[in-house]
Amino acid sequence: MKTSASLIHNSQKSARMRGYGKAGLLPGVLLVAALLGGTVHAVAADLPGVTATEVKIGNTDAYSGPASAYGVIAKTETAFFQMVNDQGGVAGHKINFISYDDGYSPPKTVEQVRRLIEEDQVAFLFQNLGTPTNTAIQRYVNQKKVPHLFISTGADKWGDYQHFPWTMGYQPSYRTEAQIYTKYMLKEMPSAKLGILYQNDDFGKDYVTGAKDILGDKYASMVKEASYETTDATVDSQLATLQAAGVDALMVGATPKFAAQAIKKVHDLGWHPKMFFMTNVSISVGAVMAPAGAENGIGIITTGYMKDPTDPAFKDDPGMNEWRAFMAKYMPGVDMTDGNYSFAYGVSMVMLQVLKQCEGDFSRANVMKQAANLHDAYDPILLPGIKVNTSPTNFHPIKAMQLQKWDGKTWERFGDVIEGAS
Repeated sequence: MKTSASLIHNSQKSARMRGYGKAGLLPGVLLVAALLGGTVHAVAADLPGVTATEVKIGNTDAYSGPASAYGVIAKTETAFFQMVNDQGGVAGHKINFISYDDGYSPPKTVEQVRRLIEEDQVAFLFQNLGTPTNTAIQRYVNQKKVPHLFISTGADKWGDYQHFPWTMGYQPSYRTEAQIYTKYMLKEMPSAKLGILYQNDDFGKDYVTGAKDILGDKYASMVKEASYETTDATVDSQLATLQAAGVDALMVGATPKFAAQAIKKVHDLGWHPKMFFMTNVSISVGAVMAPAGAENGIGIITTGYMKDPTDPAFKDDPGMNEWRAFMAKYMPGVDMTDGNYSFAYGVSMVMLQVLKQCEGDFSRANVMKQAANLHDAYDPILLPGIKVNTSPTNFHPIKAMQLQKWDGKTWERFGDVIEGAS
């Protein structure tokens, strides 16, 4: 599957090849100039993915497969760049957003990203979805020196600017999130037996690592782990094992399909853990809580950094009303309780800010430079007090979160905004 925000995409191979020889050397030269603080006036004809009138941006998402609930993110981003184009583009350039389905399968992601970089000749990548899928392409895109920006996963490793200077995350770290849950558990239930159900990849393992950070030597005696594979049909047996182990505090690091299963199964087992923590990437009302049974999840605790579309407190919020107006025009008729739509709009606004800061120089080096130079960038979906900031030594744009609890209809925030768990 391919979606595009522009119909002006030209895929003639001969045209690509004529410009490729010059483009191969240019990014390194531009990066040196940028690091030295120099101004580079890019010649569009010599830059991958850039012409005098167009900038190509590449993306992969799970339109199918076990994480297909996230497919609406790229669909929203496609609509967002159509809006940008309708408003005249950026610095005289229309945005050609090319998005392919990878089915949340790392080998397919590799295939599609090579296609985007080597055939479509995109200028850079934006919002590629998934921890295992991005892990499969991270080394390749860094070797190619292609900006790999604001990727749609909160794995802690996306902030490793020293080893992977072309890759940058966006949302808060899963590891930090797990630290916050564990500290809260210790405060409220110091003798708890913690069970962790996690996806067996870097996404899920960040929750294990975060709990270990806090518990230290006590981890082995206080925690029971159970993992699952994305190819598993259900997580029923894992949850039954955790219940049998006497777990009274449960932490789940799972994608939406398995998160909804977990909520429903815990209820069906008649299990009532005193605390139930759910990863903040699987708390969409439309994609998780409603399918699981809204009543089944009452009392679940998560962290939030975005405004919940179902929260009455944001009924008249200017930022949310901006998003609602966009949705009414460009994506009418969709499930407005699904926070994935609002997330996509917010992160796209930050990407737009990067493009504006480029001031017409869309070389890969300058795009990366501007992505690492954000100061309170505008994301209308973020909770009050949470900001987007980056620097050459900070590739974690969002660090703050707030605890919240499911009441059967919406997520109720409590406590202060927390940045990290130290």
